[in-house]
Amino acid sequence: MTLDHSDTAEINRDAPRSVTVLGSTGSVGTQTIDLLMAERGRFAVRALVAGRNVPLLVKQARTLGAERAVVADSSQYAALRDALSGTGIEAAAGADAVVEAASMEADWTMAAITGAAGLAPTLAAIRRGAFIGLANKEALVCAGEVMLRAVRDAGATLLPVDSEHNAIFQSLADGNRGMVEKIILTASGGPFRTSSRDDMARATPEIALRHPTWSMGAKISIDSATMMNKGLEVIEAARLFGLHETEIEVLVHPQSVIHGMVCYRDGSVMAQLGSPDMRIPIAHTLAWPRRMASTSPRLDLASVARLEFFAPDLDHFPALRIARDVLRAGGGAPAILNAANEVAVEAFLQRRIGFLDIARTSEQVLEAMGPCRADTLDDVVALDMAARISAQRFAAARAA
Repeated sequence: MTLDHSDTAEINRDAPRSVTVLGSTGSVGTQTIDLLMAERGRFAVRALVAGRNVPLLVKQARTLGAERAVVADSSQYAALRDALSGTGIEAAAGADAVVEAASMEADWTMAAITGAAGLAPTLAAIRRGAFIGLANKEALVCAGEVMLRAVRDAGATLLPVDSEHNAIFQSLADGNRGMVEKIILTASGGPFRTSSRDDMARATPEIALRHPTWSMGAKISIDSATMMNKGLEVIEAARLFGLHETEIEVLVHPQSVIHGMVCYRDGSVMAQLGSPDMRIPIAHTLAWPRRMASTSPRLDLASVARLEFFAPDLDHFPALRIARDVLRAGGGAPAILNAANEVAVEAFLQRRIGFLDIARTSEQVLEAMGPCRADTLDDVVALDMAARISAQRFAAARAA
């Protein structure tokens, strides 16, 4: 569950907030590190976890005086250990070490390991009953019920970092959730908002990675281009805010100024606005329930001049339709979709399939696997593996 905005007494304190960052060398992770560096006296870093970028991880750990630095790639352990020799910073490597770092006592954990790989460490942090800055939407998508049950059992708090979900969270600050009619998630439309299907069919990875407003990693950029990112966000929003699929609307908003809106039953619409900079939602969750300064560009509405909104074209962007179908289906369908999409995106980036094949592959895998249950973490892991194998087969067939 996300925390009720009125329940702030126990965390309104002046002591430094202890922090762990899972995925510290990625896009969200590095921006989190920037904020920590700007106010070092306000935070004490317990652990930093990276995939395999040892040089950047070492620099971050040294600068922030982290207690532990962990690299997921076990082959990088010696390089990490040697680089941290004499610093007093503990070095560790491997999947078990990542989960162990996530399990360390910390007031706040940034969950920013991309994809299904972030599921186990995010669950480990949740089970501590801590505050979780949730940037890994895939974990909540593919293991929604498992994660939410763990949140309830541990008394943990999910603070959404995705700009859209964070905007909804901020717009719900008056506490009147029972009077919500619907929420609106906005999408930039990506690089193909005005493209023809023929142009999209010919698109190369270089073209698809050219996001018009946001600077993100390759996987998220491609998901934005297909609008699968928005589809996964619809599923995540349903989990986070306890909403039905019909209570979640998506609008294309090219200016990326309004990140989310809450429509109330009295006709009021509350919106959160800001420059398209991830440091804004990261800072909001990092300091929550207070606020902290950031160096994000300030929004100049006079320069923006106009705000436009369009209904998404589901013929051009079938991924959004597929994700809605998956949300209605429930069970293991979200886990299957997430895994199949990850495989398809990687195949596209490797030029083995076309851009339009990403959504087609995901839909084929869903049809082939049919309805499945996902009641436990083992269920989710098994579905994830089976969906990846199926997606690889379909992608190989398309590449042949």
